[in-house]
Amino acid sequence: MKIDLGKILTRAWQIIWNYKVLWVFGIFAGFANGNGGGNNGGSSDNGDPSQFTGDAEQFGKQASEFFQQYLLIIIAVCLVVVLLSFAFYALGMMGRIGILKGVYKVENGASSLIFAELWSESMPYFWRFFGMNFLVGLAFLVILLPFIVFGIATAGIGMLCLVPLICLLIPVVWAINVILEQAQAAIVAEDLTMMDAFKRGWEIAKSDIGGMIVLSLVLGIGGGIIGFVIALPIIVAVLPGVIGMMDYRPGDALPATVWITIVCCGLYMPILIFLNGVLTAYMKTSWALSYLQLTKPAAPPENLPIPAQADA
Repeated sequence: MKIDLGKILTRAWQIIWNYKVLWVFGIFAGFANGNGGGNNGGSSDNGDPSQFTGDAEQFGKQASEFFQQYLLIIIAVCLVVVLLSFAFYALGMMGRIGILKGVYKVENGASSLIFAELWSESMPYFWRFFGMNFLVGLAFLVILLPFIVFGIATAGIGMLCLVPLICLLIPVVWAINVILEQAQAAIVAEDLTMMDAFKRGWEIAKSDIGGMIVLSLVLGIGGGIIGFVIALPIIVAVLPGVIGMMDYRPGDALPATVWITIVCCGLYMPILIFLNGVLTAYMKTSWALSYLQLTKPAAPPENLPIPAQADA
């Protein structure tokens, strides 16, 4: 194993503790780890499915009338969700770039990191970063879509037959994720194009497969445990609401436990986002340091014999 795991983990903590601006970029980066949008809206009798009566033809007619009546609202909501998803994902990409750029500046001797400066220096890498992640995500979607369709078509039974194949895909997904981490680092550190960066990421990852396995396991398992602990208050807060909804009937007032759940989740959500941002900053910093360790020039051998000087 070429990388020094202990040094990476220790140095990553020192960097994010001394340069807390990386926490902000970590919060942004967390938006790209898994973001989504949701919306709530009021309902009326016209939109209540319980009001649909009659046979299938009558139901289809009423559904058509409903969509015609609220078509513009539906389109507007979908458009807002798409735009918000793109905005949060773009912030996530900028967060990742900012962490990488900040780590490299620190390791090259920078004494301080300024948010505005780090943001502006990260902008030139955005579209390459975005394009690489988009293409990798699209490739995964193309591969998984037939499995999803097959599972739906067979009412989930077909998915059981695909379990061995899905298990085989797990190491493939892991390998691509490791290559992607190193490729993203190469874009920022070496200012490479997408294709050159991906090739560079492959070269770096295969140069220390054992180190990549150990680092990804430590960060994956450790990050998962810490992430669960961070999210535990949300899980505890949701339980009363779930229990209170067991006896809920349409038309009844929401139980008090549901309102308690909503308030508690709302109060804790900013804390959850902040803590998740710090955790993300630490993990991305660790990957950035692994890239630096694997690409730094080899140190000259020590204790070389000193050549004898010729007599004048």
